[in-house]
Amino acid sequence: MRQKIHPLMTEAGEALKGAPWQEYPRPQLVRDSYYNLNGLWDFAVTSGEEAPARYFRKILVPFAPQSQLSGLAMDIPDGSYLWYKRTFTLPEEELKERVLLHIGAADQVARVYVNGYFIAEHQGGYLEMICDIASALVPGENELVIRVFDKLGDYIYPYGKQTLTRGGMWYTPVSGIWKSVWIESVPQDFITRIEMEHSGDVVKLVFWGCISGGTVTLAGKTYMFDYDTVEIPLEAPRFWSPEDPYLYEFTVQAGKDEVKSYFALRTISKEVIGGIPRICLNGKPYFFHGLLDQGYWSDGLLTPASPSCYAEEITKLKALGFNTLRKHIKIEDERFYYECDRLGMVVFQDMVQNGAYSFFTDTALPTAGGLKRDDTKMHTDPATRKAFIRAMDETVLTLKAHPCICYWTIFNEGWGQFDSSAMYERLKALDDTRLIDSASGWFLGGRTDVESRHVYFRNPKSIVSDKPFVLSEFGGYAWKPAGHCFNTTSTYAYGAYRTREDLVKAFVKLYEKHILQMIPKGLCAAIYTQVSDVEDETNGIFSYDRKVQKILPEEFAAVSQKLKDAMAAVEEGR
Repeated sequence: MRQKIHPLMTEAGEALKGAPWQEYPRPQLVRDSYYNLNGLWDFAVTSGEEAPARYFRKILVPFAPQSQLSGLAMDIPDGSYLWYKRTFTLPEEELKERVLLHIGAADQVARVYVNGYFIAEHQGGYLEMICDIASALVPGENELVIRVFDKLGDYIYPYGKQTLTRGGMWYTPVSGIWKSVWIESVPQDFITRIEMEHSGDVVKLVFWGCISGGTVTLAGKTYMFDYDTVEIPLEAPRFWSPEDPYLYEFTVQAGKDEVKSYFALRTISKEVIGGIPRICLNGKPYFFHGLLDQGYWSDGLLTPASPSCYAEEITKLKALGFNTLRKHIKIEDERFYYECDRLGMVVFQDMVQNGAYSFFTDTALPTAGGLKRDDTKMHTDPATRKAFIRAMDETVLTLKAHPCICYWTIFNEGWGQFDSSAMYERLKALDDTRLIDSASGWFLGGRTDVESRHVYFRNPKSIVSDKPFVLSEFGGYAWKPAGHCFNTTSTYAYGAYRTREDLVKAFVKLYEKHILQMIPKGLCAAIYTQVSDVEDETNGIFSYDRKVQKILPEEFAAVSQKLKDAMAAVEEGR
């Protein structure tokens, strides 16, 4: 049967005018220097490495060419070269020794040219490229060309839920630039990253970059430091949580460089309480009531029409009683994590998977009960392993300062999984302040902090383990709201309902009859599938265009309160 596909627009996409995404893209390291390059660029696609003779199209950056918001909504043949070109003029009186070009994400391999000179190359489609373009600049107008090569079919670079032939749980591919492009000017020696550690009522801030001392101003007090570290005592420390997402804002001056930033106090740990392993937030057992978050949008694919979409969605989900999002096989724009920090939403952050996927080996076999495999012998291609490790390391270093992230997931459902014990040790060496889920779903290969299972097509049950039990995926109930479905002929879900009322009844029953009963027995987190519909999947709390909310706060308020009461009873009985 021929599928009927209907393009859908979000309200933010319908309202979009002018150059998008003008908001400052890096809230944890804010400088006065900021030149946004989002907007219309010249665009071309070639099958070879030679630059195009002419650019016949325009594209709206930062949206991928496959998306509606880019103005193109075009298919990109695998193995293509995507060419972006524009000119820019910087205020010369404001320029310092270095001029840094930031490309938030470009899938997969990006090369930068300024005024015809090659500057740098970056590999990987989900993390930021930063390069110094000062040596190639001329007074007045400058030409910037970004060439992006995308070869999804090789499966070497992390690619998430993209596929060459979309359908089911696999989505439309994204090529080229899909996060903000911007410029800042910095002194020769500047801060590249800030990390925070705390013990008791003392916070230690560590500044990365070529600096040699400076001052930190926090709550009206100034603290001097030598080299790269400062320790700050805090009176009556206030800890971050979804119920009280308190952020400490500060300014650091290091030589000629000045940045504004923030940190939060938050601990995540494992403890045995009443003989049962529990996950504790700030020393107390906590129930992580969450949703799977794919981060796809009907009109922008990986990129919402505006960063304000993040705050709007998080606020609605908190009103439903949810306090956790499992960011599923995607690395978001940093403004997403800032909104989670600011509004109080815990994030369970997945690494982005790569490597070939097999439905039989990675899905059918474990669903039928085949959960045991020696993962040291899985996915042995050295190039694929190397690319995953590089991306994992960079992901942690990029995101570890965000207090909202409490939990890392390395592998999901066996896809790309290899040597999980070694990957656990490597990640723990990079960040020992969070929990690590080495293998979410199945193929438990070795070291991990949690017992993590996915349960579909049957009712979830408690598991006896020496580790905290996390139901990292479950549910997936579908209802297709008429006029708001991407695919009207095909549905991918784990249980379908004809009316919204039937969906609400089943949703409430799932929590009351199963999830609530599992908390006293050791359930620490439950991640329902999912935040929104995505293409063929219609199992979201929201429709794909975000115009229909299928479950309303008043319909779920009683269950949310019971979940809190159940966890309070666990704490009282410790």
